[in-house]
This record gives sequence, structure tokens and C-alpha cells, in this order.
Amino acid sequence: MTATTAFKILTASQWASWQAEGVFQGAPVDLADGYIHLSTADQVEGTATKHFAGQTGLMLAEIDLAVLGDAVKWEVSRGGALFPHVYAPIPMAAVRAAVPLHESEA
Repeated sequence: MTATTAFKILTASQWASWQAEGVFQGAPVDLADGYIHLSTADQVEGTATKHFAGQTGLMLAEIDLAVLGDAVKWEVSRGGALFPHVYAPIPMAAVRAAVPLHESEA
């Protein structure tokens, strides 16, 4: 896979914790699955619709996959598409940007 950027949809409290702690260990679903779920730019809308419908106050963090190195694995998920999964905590240094995810996108 050639993508160097992926995205994580977060609740406001998850984003605040990431900022405070300097590292993201994962949302409850990530912890349960054993890796942190990310989406490519083309997958964000589908992820938001499927997993975050009706939620407000969401943040979209842009992640630099190069910072994460071998912790990133591209694996088949929804609809047979390859998704970036991260098998390590994500440091704040990997965050390129974070913006509110508008309700119209979720």
C-alpha cells in the first residue's frame, strides 16, 4: 500500500486524553480487537456512517503512517478493502492535524 496518511475518528474525550497523555492507546473497540483501527481518506465517510452515526463532537486526526513504521499492517476489512491497522500506541508526534468531523460527514 502506498498511502502515507490515514485517519482516526475520535470522540472529544478520546482526543482530549490523547493530547493530555501524548499517546493514544486506542478506543474501546481498538483495545478489544488488539489494534487501532484507522481509515484512508476514501474510507473515512463509510467508517463515520457505520460506526459513529448520530454522534456529535467528533474529531478527525490525520496520522502520518511513516512515523509508525512496521506497527502499521494493511489488512482486509469492510467490503474486502484494505484498512490500516496499528499494532502499537500512536504517539502525538504521528498526528499531522486534527479537525472537527462535521455532522454532515457522519
